[in-house]
Amino acid sequence: MSANVGNQNLLVQIASYNTNLQGTLGLPQDLVDWLSPTLQVSSFLTSSHGKQAPDIVAVGFQELLPLHLGLTGLSKKVIESRDTLIRSQIEAHSPNKDRYSLVAKVCNVGVALLVYVRDEALSGKVCDVQTQWTGCGPAWMGNKGAVGVRFRLAGPKSNDVGEIFTFVNAHLTAHAPKLANRIADFHHIVATLLFPPIPSSSSQALTTMYSTSHLFFLGDLNFRLELPATHPLAGPEAQTALVDALKKNVEREELKEHDQLLIQRRKGTVFVGFREGEFWQFQCTYKYHLKEVDSYSTKRTPSWTDRILYTTYSDSSDSPDKSAIRNVLYTSIPSYTTSDHKPIVAVLLVPTSILSSSSSTSSPPLLRLPSSYTPKPDPYWILKRHAGRACDRIIGVIWSLFWFIGFGNAVLGMGNFIFSLVAWSWAKKRSPQIDVAA
Repeated sequence: MSANVGNQNLLVQIASYNTNLQGTLGLPQDLVDWLSPTLQVSSFLTSSHGKQAPDIVAVGFQELLPLHLGLTGLSKKVIESRDTLIRSQIEAHSPNKDRYSLVAKVCNVGVALLVYVRDEALSGKVCDVQTQWTGCGPAWMGNKGAVGVRFRLAGPKSNDVGEIFTFVNAHLTAHAPKLANRIADFHHIVATLLFPPIPSSSSQALTTMYSTSHLFFLGDLNFRLELPATHPLAGPEAQTALVDALKKNVEREELKEHDQLLIQRRKGTVFVGFREGEFWQFQCTYKYHLKEVDSYSTKRTPSWTDRILYTTYSDSSDSPDKSAIRNVLYTSIPSYTTSDHKPIVAVLLVPTSILSSSSSTSSPPLLRLPSSYTPKPDPYWILKRHAGRACDRIIGVIWSLFWFIGFGNAVLGMGNFIFSLVAWSWAKKRSPQIDVAA
């Protein structure tokens, strides 16, 4: 029996990375720094049973491949290469060379999610695997949106339905002034990322991501550090001073009070019921110069755009800042330099009853939300989904055509197309007319 079993906890590792539209070129570096952080916290997890590998690993990507290819639906090859690479890396670097199985993978345009379980701990317990996706870009396109994986871990007894785990990876609207759009994106995801009814439920209605025992939300959420105009570090002229301040732990803890996501979560306008680790303990994950470890671009205010949030059924709505989930590690990986984002990772100890031999539940425990918040499915979710997918494909094909005739440059391709059209029209008018009657 492994160390976490005795403590009735599952070790869950979650990683997120916006790869900056680079497709198969997005991860040339070894993944050990990113996907094997349990090596760094082995002293915490060490017991008489030895070092502990994560029981569940969830890896999310945003901007997985060039947008025109994603809109066209050509993500299968990239996501399969990611699966092969990730699984080989976590198995090679796990403390005990554990074996892992892929629970599910799902991708919509450039937003992708892969979830794995450790065979020794959870073999035979995974069931009712479901995947889902939704778009929240213009006309519900998938350039922004979310994907989800849900599964049930059965209990030790035949009549024990166990607990439900739900993972959601999202990419929300960019740019600092568009806070309202990001809030709307989140609520659209809640209403349209829908799953089948929960096991043993008398209702046959579709369920939102909140109908689960444990919920994890990750991704490039694009919430920004927004300093008031009166702040001494606000404005372009103070950019250098702001960057210097963000390199210091004490300064970051103070500046975090101007983080849009933290402010809105406290107000209850977004991510109701979620908790988060101390994100200010690591430097802002955006926006960096490419090929630079620690150099921010002056085009944007540095921000913690990439985040991991969570909640579990034993969390109380009366204590929104406390969670039964223990955040063992929450950090960014500065050494990755192929994107203007830095990847992030969290290691969580999640309390569960499915490992207890005395566990016996006829229905899975569900999250407890404030009485003022009742998430509801959007009755038009299917229409919006198909409309968005149709727009994705139409624009993706046209964009790819321009990209092709522009030799890898869509703008040049559009210019070539317009030039060819004008030239053809001019040539047609200049061509001699044949007198058919003669």
